[in-house]
Amino acid sequence: MAAAAVTGLSNTFLSVYRSKNIYRRAVCYLAAARRTTHAIKRGKWYVLLAVPAVGLLGLELQMLQRQRPAAVLALDRVELLEQADYLYSCAETDKLYQLLVQQKDREDVDFLWRLARATRDLALLPETSADRKKTLLYEAFEVAKRALAKDDKCYAAHKWYAICLSDMGDYEGVKVKLGNSYIIRDHLQKAIELNPKDATSMHILGYWCFVFADLPWYQRKMAAVIFATPPTATFEEALEHFLKAEEVDPNFFSKNLLMLGQTYLKIKDKINAKVWLEKAKAYPPLTHEDKQVQKEAIDLLKTLG
Repeated sequence: MAAAAVTGLSNTFLSVYRSKNIYRRAVCYLAAARRTTHAIKRGKWYVLLAVPAVGLLGLELQMLQRQRPAAVLALDRVELLEQADYLYSCAETDKLYQLLVQQKDREDVDFLWRLARATRDLALLPETSADRKKTLLYEAFEVAKRALAKDDKCYAAHKWYAICLSDMGDYEGVKVKLGNSYIIRDHLQKAIELNPKDATSMHILGYWCFVFADLPWYQRKMAAVIFATPPTATFEEALEHFLKAEEVDPNFFSKNLLMLGQTYLKIKDKINAKVWLEKAKAYPPLTHEDKQVQKEAIDLLKTLG
């Protein structure tokens, strides 16, 4: 029903970031080279040019973790954010979380939204237990709230607040989940307003529109019993967001290509649907989700003849 559809939003938040991690790995070594040069200039004796990129960061983190928390806080802001972004680019989720959580009392919006993201990513790892997952997701939401309170002009704070709020729906019940849908939409819209180049927020907002445009009438009635005015949207609105995401960051996410094909099918434009489904079919299947997207695209293309 409607609740299940809203739950799909949370899964979309996860999958788009998992997919983009694969591509970020390709730039890890370049990022490491920049950081190595920066470290040498700052006189860090422990930088070893022959150490592989991930090993280098692991060595630095081991040294930091041996120090007292006060010493860790001595990291300057630029270096901390560089280390965080490097670890995120390499999908080193646990190391990233350990780096940031030691400084969880920092009141810096760019630090806070990264901590919210890292905490959520850790919660969603397959090996995280159900109890710890819930604890971490609530922690991520609290950090996201702090980030937004610190600077409501930061697009990433709005984006991660929306994403973390969506996760809360899995624990707060159907009525809260539906009510939060409006808030999620509003913060995604604000994120895009503040950063018109944020393809991820555009995709998620497009998916939000698609989900509510696709609700059958009986599900709308069921939702109306729980919530007086269920969220509404059109396939045309969904299409606009998916196309805009593709415009600002072409081919950034296989699911965006698939959703474009599916949305065109919903408005009975088979010609454009086939164009985008062919692109989804041809997308390099680097992740499990990419493979699922490819299969679904192939299946839909068969129905088009």
